[in-house]
Amino acid sequence: MSALEIENIRKTYGKTETLRGIDISLESGEFLVLLGSSGCGKSTLLNIIAGLTEASGGNIRINGRSMRGVHPKDRDIAMVFQSYALYPNLTVRRNIGFGLEMRGVPAADRDRAVGETAKLLQIENLLDRKPSQLSGGQRQRVAIGRALVRQPKIFLFDEPLSNLDAKLRMEMRAELKRLHQLLKTTVVYVTHDQIEAMTLASQIAVMSDGRIEQLGTPEEIYNQPATLYVATFVGAPPMNLLKAEVRDGTLAVTGGESLLPIPQGLHAALNEGQHVIVGIRPEGLRVNDVEGLSISVRCEIAELTGPELIMTADMHGQRIIASLPPQARIAHGDTLRLYFDSTAMHLFDAPTGKRIAT
Repeated sequence: MSALEIENIRKTYGKTETLRGIDISLESGEFLVLLGSSGCGKSTLLNIIAGLTEASGGNIRINGRSMRGVHPKDRDIAMVFQSYALYPNLTVRRNIGFGLEMRGVPAADRDRAVGETAKLLQIENLLDRKPSQLSGGQRQRVAIGRALVRQPKIFLFDEPLSNLDAKLRMEMRAELKRLHQLLKTTVVYVTHDQIEAMTLASQIAVMSDGRIEQLGTPEEIYNQPATLYVATFVGAPPMNLLKAEVRDGTLAVTGGESLLPIPQGLHAALNEGQHVIVGIRPEGLRVNDVEGLSISVRCEIAELTGPELIMTADMHGQRIIASLPPQARIAHGDTLRLYFDSTAMHLFDAPTGKRIAT
């Protein structure tokens, strides 16, 4: 039995359709990340799972039980919000245990549960402080502790790290990963940050315009993007997209003289004259290795980030980004060849944006 089943969920506001039929099945202990840009419907879906928003159609099942008409407090879920939502006048101890207190849990049991949760989150020394005396990372730990102490069936996280600075986000990301591996809890996590999604998730649902563009493991999402949207949204820097046309059994890149071979196994899926998009990840391009396929480009910007040199180049009006070794000596205006393997190529149908596969 699945821990969470999302069945054809739809949501409309007047004539505006926010969710257009979402189907997801999540097994117990999985970590699902809803990934997408602002306005794609991911937070709306999370609120429907929590019972804070009513769906216009479809159903939510938790451990096989339909949630239609079930009040949020009776769904056995816990939610961690972006804004922490701590009670400023209560200590950390009472903030964590407040839900148990409202449920009538005896004081001794409540104190034991709060102590165990605080130890797990490494905030035992903060229990007698108030939220105003805590850093952003500490407040987020308290918010997570308030959810953990209840031991619900499902945890819901709504962009919990977006208010933290870059260093704290990285630390809290590792903390969440550690907690999930330790507790084996079922999690639904909303974010627009693809690094969070790739590092935390066992399953990623990439959402756009109220639909799921692709549902799969981080490896599947990254290595086999189903659409152009997924290809460009997941990956930093984003995937290079080159316009091309099928011509005499090759791929003729628009605006230049580059002829690329059709990847193995895809000849039967293509037609003469078909317009396609060739996708190549920036890290799949090399500058000193003269083996494999190649394209000629002109450097426009070279940015040294420390571990890599990010080069933005022009290829007959089409932009190319390459992630190169930091020792590469490239300057504005240089003309060079970039090399890559045929296995690094992804093909998409230009009119539909869908991946072309065997």
